[in-house]
Amino acid sequence: MVRGHRSLEARVVTHRLAKFFDGRSVLVTGHTGFKGAWLAAWLRRLGARVSGFALPPEAGRPALFDELDLASRVSSHLGDLRDREAVAAALGAEQPEIVFHLAAQSLVRRSYRDPLETWSTNIMGTAHLLEAVRATPSVRTVVVVTSDKCYENREWDLAYRESDALGGHDPYSASKGAQEILATSYRRSFLDGRDPRTGLATARAGNVIGGGDWSEDRLLPDIVRALTAGEAVPIRRPGAVRPWQHVLEPLAGYLALAMHLRGDPETFGNAWNFGPDPSGSGTVREVVEQALESWGSGSWTDLSSRDDGPHEAGLLRLDCSRAMTRLDWRPVLDRGRAVDWTLSWYRDRAGSESFDAASAIDAQIAAYEEAATAAGAGWAMPAR
Repeated sequence: MVRGHRSLEARVVTHRLAKFFDGRSVLVTGHTGFKGAWLAAWLRRLGARVSGFALPPEAGRPALFDELDLASRVSSHLGDLRDREAVAAALGAEQPEIVFHLAAQSLVRRSYRDPLETWSTNIMGTAHLLEAVRATPSVRTVVVVTSDKCYENREWDLAYRESDALGGHDPYSASKGAQEILATSYRRSFLDGRDPRTGLATARAGNVIGGGDWSEDRLLPDIVRALTAGEAVPIRRPGAVRPWQHVLEPLAGYLALAMHLRGDPETFGNAWNFGPDPSGSGTVREVVEQALESWGSGSWTDLSSRDDGPHEAGLLRLDCSRAMTRLDWRPVLDRGRAVDWTLSWYRDRAGSESFDAASAIDAQIAAYEEAATAAGAGWAMPAR
């Protein structure tokens, strides 16, 4: 774990994001999930008044939302995106200025088991949110988070740009491509002419890792579950290449995007990739071996010869030059540090009955802000 930092609640923050978000009303959909909980915690640190709309945490699994005690720290609305009236009621009650839409059915293999849940949540759920935005005069900025899997993946050794064709083989990927088209349609049809105008952008992140993710069929949680049980880690596709990144990397991108979008919705109201630098992309095998080294023990088993599961992409890379050039955002943690930060969080949690998830995340956010400042990321520069 990253150590040596005071609680973020007491720490004075002076960078550009803190100046921008301080005192603003922000609603996060999906705040009970992995990425959403991290985002809610960071927004609170930045001084924002945070609310959320999401399903309750999944029964039978640990939940970062619970470990961070977010139910008592943010204004939390529990409901289903497919319930149009519930979504509208949450926005009407909170009157947010900024909305981050992260809620989704986000698992590829689950999308094969229940495609209708996936399409109805990711497509119609997003439509319900954007309809609620139209009816909520306070909203000025919307960031819709989709996925790197929204592209028509041809398995080529080139990084996808925001202008490349959308597509999707599996139901999840297809729903994310459709979500991009839906968001663009709403922006052009209803929000561009709104007075005062509401800015809307979409954000496409790579494979995100970090402490507190307990989802099924995700590599790092699967590794941790096997290691804590003393079992070999089962790996279905060790040669698959993904753009791996710590959760704080895309979240910094979403926050920076919202800041720029609020000031200039015409320039920044489009699609943005947020992924690692080229060295961050790597095979599943490489990440597993790094994770075992960071944990200090363990082994893995290659199940590729026995895997008769549904299609999953074998090669995927992102070109993030647009965000780096125009948002002055940049990846800060290389793949090794991203894996180390992730495994240290789980290792400390497993090794101590007094583990404090909030303090652990506070320390990593503080360390990340310092690293971003040292790297010259525009959002982390001192506020003027």
